[in-house]
Amino acid sequence: MRRTRGSHLPDAVRHSGRIMIRIAKYHSEFGHIEVLQARDTGSFIYRQGGCFQSECDHSGVSVVPYVHAIFGLLIQKQSREVLMIGGGGGSLATMLDQVGVRVTVVDIDPKAFQVARRHFGLPWHVACRVADGEDFLRAETKRYDAIVMDAYAGARIPDNLQSEPFFRLAHRRLKNASGCLIANVHALHDLDPMPDHIAARLNAVWSNVLILDSRGVPNRNAIVIAGHVRDLAPPRLLMSPAVGADDIEWDLIRLSFRGWLPSRQAAQQDRALNTRGPTLENENG
Repeated sequence: MRRTRGSHLPDAVRHSGRIMIRIAKYHSEFGHIEVLQARDTGSFIYRQGGCFQSECDHSGVSVVPYVHAIFGLLIQKQSREVLMIGGGGGSLATMLDQVGVRVTVVDIDPKAFQVARRHFGLPWHVACRVADGEDFLRAETKRYDAIVMDAYAGARIPDNLQSEPFFRLAHRRLKNASGCLIANVHALHDLDPMPDHIAARLNAVWSNVLILDSRGVPNRNAIVIAGHVRDLAPPRLLMSPAVGADDIEWDLIRLSFRGWLPSRQAAQQDRALNTRGPTLENENG
């Protein structure tokens, strides 16, 4: 594992009761990036803007349940070409590449790819493009079997990447009616409006929208899916990491599909959402 030149590393970091060693730090205009290694499991963690963006084992396989859920959904869909908007440590791209899926990763931060390749095992042959996700879709006309949205600025999805015009643009970049868009959406609790807010926006473009969620779990990741999604089953663990496989399997078992709130209620949630963002930024920034 390489270290950043000139850094006084390693040093200990505590987060949520875990002890981690900081092994590298990168300066970025989008929020400084830290590469940490958990002392208890040996897993590698990508932290930016005070938020954990990725965590994987020594071979680049994620130890984060929602990443395995998205991986399982893409395998069910038999997706052969996938566009990922939002890179982080690139563990989903690494896993997809290992099973022969062609992946293109788009991230606005050029440092993300440097860190992912150097520390998180992202293969050098995986296509990486430095761009805003919306700008990339406008400039490129290639079509994909699936588009995965996992782009965050700190704790928030950028406004332009959760807008109806953006989702219409994404729809035009899917190959055919069997294509799908999958979005990772953070939820603080069951009353958090964000997953239903995203689902309502997607429903303006796609007729079939589902939320894969684990109700009752605080501070969780919900997955919002649009497109040809009626035949999907809740995903199971298909690629076991070197650490934490049993916990991931249990978290996946707790996931189930649910509908989303109708537009009137989603509009009410939009108003509530206006008070959510600053709170999250203060907590995590």
